[in-house]
Order: sequence, then C-alpha cells, then structure tokens
Amino acid sequence: MSPDQAQAQGRLHDTDPVGIIDIGSNSVRLVVYERLTRSPTVLFNEKVLAGLGRGVGVTNRLADDSVERALAALRRFRFLATQAGAETLYVLATAAAREAENGPDFIREVQKITGAKVEVLSGRDEAERSAYGIISGIWRANGIAGDLGGGSLELVDVRGEEIGDGRTYPLGGLRLQDAAEDSVRKAEKIAADALDGCSLLDGGAGRAFYAIGGTWRSLARLYMFETGYPLKVMHHFAIPAGEALDFCRKVAREDLAGFEHIDVISRSRRALLPYGAAVMEQIIRRAQPTEVVMSALGVREGHLYKLLSKKERARDPLIAASEELAILRSRSPRHAGELADWTGRLFEVLEVEESADERRLRTAACLLADIGWRAHPDYRGEQSLNIIAHAAFIGIDHPGRAYLALANFYRHVGLIEEELSPWIRKLATTRLMERARILGSAFRVAYLISAAMPGVMPKTTVRRRNGELVLELPKDIADLDGERLRKRFSQLGRLMELSADVEIA
Repeated sequence: MSPDQAQAQGRLHDTDPVGIIDIGSNSVRLVVYERLTRSPTVLFNEKVLAGLGRGVGVTNRLADDSVERALAALRRFRFLATQAGAETLYVLATAAAREAENGPDFIREVQKITGAKVEVLSGRDEAERSAYGIISGIWRANGIAGDLGGGSLELVDVRGEEIGDGRTYPLGGLRLQDAAEDSVRKAEKIAADALDGCSLLDGGAGRAFYAIGGTWRSLARLYMFETGYPLKVMHHFAIPAGEALDFCRKVAREDLAGFEHIDVISRSRRALLPYGAAVMEQIIRRAQPTEVVMSALGVREGHLYKLLSKKERARDPLIAASEELAILRSRSPRHAGELADWTGRLFEVLEVEESADERRLRTAACLLADIGWRAHPDYRGEQSLNIIAHAAFIGIDHPGRAYLALANFYRHVGLIEEELSPWIRKLATTRLMERARILGSAFRVAYLISAAMPGVMPKTTVRRRNGELVLELPKDIADLDGERLRKRFSQLGRLMELSADVEIA
C-alpha cells in the first residue's frame, strides 16, 4: 500500500483493491473495487463502447476496428488498474469473444496487454455469474434474472441462495439488430419465437423479473424521467409489470425522438433501446412477473461474490455497508451498535410491531444515525437524508431507502413534516413513515443521553408502567437528567399516546 493510500482516512484498507475487466459484446469496462467484501464499493469505473459483437452473427468474426478500439481501451485500463493499486486483476470475456472465429487471437492479445489470464465465460457461466450478482445485490431474491448483453441473453432462476438452470439465447442487442436487419418488428418476432419454448419462464408468474445490462438500465432510466420518478437510483428500481410492458411496447414501436427526455440516454445507447425493449416485452408476456426490478449488479459483482468465503456471503449486504459507513463517518461505531440494541428494546416496550426486514432496516438506520455530524447543524437533516437516499447501498429497495433517510432526517430536524421534501413521501409507505418517526424521535432522546459516545446507553432502561413511559437512569449517570431530555422523552411518549417521565433508579 502506498503512503498516500495509508493516509486516506476516508478509505478502508484491511485488504487491497481488486479490479475486474469485463469484455462484453458491446462494451469493455474496468471496475476497481475498494476491496473484496460483501458490499463492494467502486473506486474507479470506466467503459468504452467497442461494439465487439457487431456483425459477429453475420460474419462470425470480430471486426478489425472494434478489436482495435477494445485493445486501446485495455491498454489504458491496465495502466489505470495499476495506478489504483489493484494488484489482483480478473479479466472476463463473454459472447462475442467466445463465438467469433478470431476470438482466440483476440484473447491472446488481451492476455499480453493485461498480464492476466482471460476467463472466457460459457453461456452457462454467464448465467451463473449473473445469478450470483442478483443474490449479492437483492436481499432474499425470488424470481428470474435476465442479463441482456450485446451478443446474448442469459436467463436463470434465483430463489434465495439457490440458482436454477440457466439458458442462453442469441438475443443480445447488437446480434438481434443484425439478425433483424435493423427492423424492430422483425426483432419482436425473432425474440418471440426464441422464447416461446422457454420452460424456465413458466416459473416466472407471481415473482419478480430481475433485469441486468446496460441497455435495460438505459430503458429504465428513460422510464424514470418520462414518469417523473423522484429517486434517480437504478439499483432495485421496481416497475409494475403492466407498466413496464406498456412502456417497452411504446419504445419498440414509436420514434425515440418523440420522447420528451430522450436526451438522458447517450446517443451511443439509443440505437439498441428498441431491441432491448422488444426482448423485455416478450419476456413479460411469457413469464407474467409481478414487477421488473433493475439490478446494478451483474456478472462482475457475481464473480466477486463467488470469490467470498461462505461466512462472508452469509452477511447482510445492507448491514455490512452501513457498518462501513459508520466506521468512516460516525463519531463512534460502537455507539451505533449500542443504539441498535437500545432501540430494539424500546420498540418492544412500545409494542411497535416489526417484520424481520423492518428490524434490519432499523439496525441499518442506527448505524447511519451519526454520519452527518460534520455538516452545519442547520443542514444535517437535509444532507444526511440525501446521502442515505442516494448511497450506493445494495440489499435494499427504494421504500427502504426512504425509511433510512427519514429516520435520520427526523433525528436532526424533529418531527416537522413541513420541512420534508415531497419526493420522499412518494417512496415511503405509511407504515414505514410511522416507524421512521418513532425511530427518529428515539434518536433525539438517545443522543442527549450519550453525546454520541459508547458505554452509557446500555445503562439506561425504558419501561411501561400503567400507561406511562418511564426512562430510568442509574444513580451514577443521574446528572444527565434535565429539562431538555425530559422534553424530548415526552415528545416520544406523545407520539405513542403515552405520558412520559424520567426517573433515577
């Protein structure tokens, strides 16, 4: 590790960075991750749209200009990976390099440039890594995952940690465009015929469809802007299946210039949008899922997940990421853990019902409760809300993000609804809003007792007595009692329609 890295206090350095070069049929990408962990954080990310798969279905060869573009990008990526400290570098290649007759020559050049062995993934390998990507990024996933690249479509069934059989179809955007001779109508027919006998899709009814790949992310991004969706975070963005079907049909059959927000999609991506929409439309028709859920994690993250130990895989990715943020930004990570225990006991006393997922959300909220302390006091609530809502978390859906952000907002601002941005109200359910208010109010009490330092909260007790909420302080911390603490504890009591008192044990 270089001296500069050792001095970067905003980094975690228990292991070295790891890099992955992903050579796809449309793009070539380098991603350097901070370390190999359950919730990987990206240090550097760059892609080049080399178009290696263009024409392969017709000529069976990688085009010379595409090869040159890809190799030039790889020379740059090799240098950047070294610069970022990624001594471990994995190189993955997919459909185009696998199927073209000059693919082996290309792979040899790649290995010379990168100095790393290239793993050429089979269709089954791609489906498996995509499934691992979903397991890594979607907590308790249950549905069919589809990874649409430039050359192929991989489908695989995912139920929790279990991966079913995978299927590969030649329906990648570039290949489909070539096969359909630039006709989206023909592409629809090709996709429909290819997927008609897919028994794997028979198991999709009533479950989610997890969409992976740059073309489908661009499609979802356009939908976000066209519908005015308030949170521009792609991972775990969910679209009801019926709405997704209608939107895909519109993108496939109408002039893209007629979309008001088409400029949010890069020009290099637009040509493949109708083909990605055509494939998605046929999948929804065939599988009948409840919703389409976008995944920002795919083959690369699935590869990392496969490298983890069994113990590390079993960790909750949301809690892992929240713990890391607590280490990097809070005044005391140990206090954050004590806060999770204290609020758990408090919710039991208050008889606040929590599902298993709501308990993990509350734990994450406690770990994140103090990350905004360096901000100006007048803006801590707003800044913390935005950091949490837009953080690169995995293992959490958008309503869950809203809950975490709201609890922190209420902690700093108080239970003042007028100051709350209307966009977040659209994301959080009424149930989560209520629990965020209770948790935020509990935070306001806890930090007056602890001053954000560990060792004090476990000494206190909260109990109910004849319709009254009682906060009990032992004699050795009796001096913490005061008017401000009593006022905030009374606010918590009123929220639960209880009187409240502070007593010295």
